[in-house]
Amino acid sequence: MSAQPVIPDYGDPSACVARDATFCTDWFGDHWWNLFWPALVQHLELTLIAVVAGFVLAVVAAVLCHHKSWLAAPVSGVTSFLYTVPPLALFQLLVPVTGFSVLTVETALVLYSLYLLFTTILTGLREVPEDAVRAARGMGLTRWQILTKVELRLAVPSLISGLRVTTVMTIGIVAIAAYVVDQGLGSLILKALQSPFNTQFIGAGALAVALALAADGVLVLAGRLLTPWARTRRAA
Repeated sequence: MSAQPVIPDYGDPSACVARDATFCTDWFGDHWWNLFWPALVQHLELTLIAVVAGFVLAVVAAVLCHHKSWLAAPVSGVTSFLYTVPPLALFQLLVPVTGFSVLTVETALVLYSLYLLFTTILTGLREVPEDAVRAARGMGLTRWQILTKVELRLAVPSLISGLRVTTVMTIGIVAIAAYVVDQGLGSLILKALQSPFNTQFIGAGALAVALALAADGVLVLAGRLLTPWARTRRAA
């Protein structure tokens, strides 16, 4: 007689858990604060650190390449090469150097995000109308003022576009990072794969999707708030 799968001891089982239903809302609610919420916060923290660090590096690189065009090709080549490396392979390459640590995860995430961020930021800077730059120069603005008050502001739509794609992508890769560090929603998913009880797997996966959708929505709203001239043009 074959052994039947055994549901791990999750405490006093409800009727839903006892019959091994596809998703038990009562179990999900009972374990929200001690299981799902901490993992969601960790997932968000890992994502924010990587996206912010990658964005800062990409802005610096894009600005340099915008003013020194000969740098664009080598920087683009390096970042595009890093982007072609599968995330798990990048983690494996870094583990011998930085170990199974958050530093390994964040380093890989930052390196992986650079291509999309760098490309979209540089494209946005290059698409700024030359007339706007000449007008700012004629008004006596310094090179730094032109960059911060004209070029970067007009490049905001492209910046937001790059941030949206990168943020959603990073949220997905952070789930894979559970193979390196026991953090985030990916950790719950990985552990749930070892059990026939599906609620933890489905709940963690749904939260990852919800986090990606929420982050994308926040960035869309931020883009609209930062580009009031675009709303005025559409209304006209």
